[in-house]
Amino acid sequence: MARPEKVDAVNELSENFSNATATVVTEYRGLTTAQLKELRRNLGEDATYRVAKNTLVRRATEQAGVEGIDDLIQGPTALTFIKGEPVDAAKTLRDFAKDHKALEIKGGYMDGRPISAGEVERIADLDSREVTLGKLAGAMKAKLNQAAGMFAAPASQVARMTEALKAKKEE
Repeated sequence: MARPEKVDAVNELSENFSNATATVVTEYRGLTTAQLKELRRNLGEDATYRVAKNTLVRRATEQAGVEGIDDLIQGPTALTFIKGEPVDAAKTLRDFAKDHKALEIKGGYMDGRPISAGEVERIADLDSREVTLGKLAGAMKAKLNQAAGMFAAPASQVARMTEALKAKKEE
């Protein structure tokens, strides 16, 4: 018979899997408590870093319908549950792993399918949503300015031609 605290832990993990837009699986062997606290603080409010027992994680993935990450759940496992855009959290994890070699990104789960550690790296290389929208707005503004200049060109050409004809007649 399962103990109530384990059942609660599995239910909580399952709920986290269901509510997250992405989940990154890491191995934290060798990190100190202070470093884990620093990582949690760096991840911010949109991500939750959770250390859990592998058996509980496997049961939670089964309960949540998450398939394909069982091979990632070996050794000391920690999960990053990301709510919202995964780019910022992936960047934080990547940068933290560069500074602290003990943190290993194993892979994850996003959009209903497992993702590799390389795919997590590629997500981290993307611009954030705000930066992408800013670039799009800048590109649109540039095209609008170009169109305005193109529409104004015939009128300014007529004015220059009129001035040229006027100057020629005066000579």
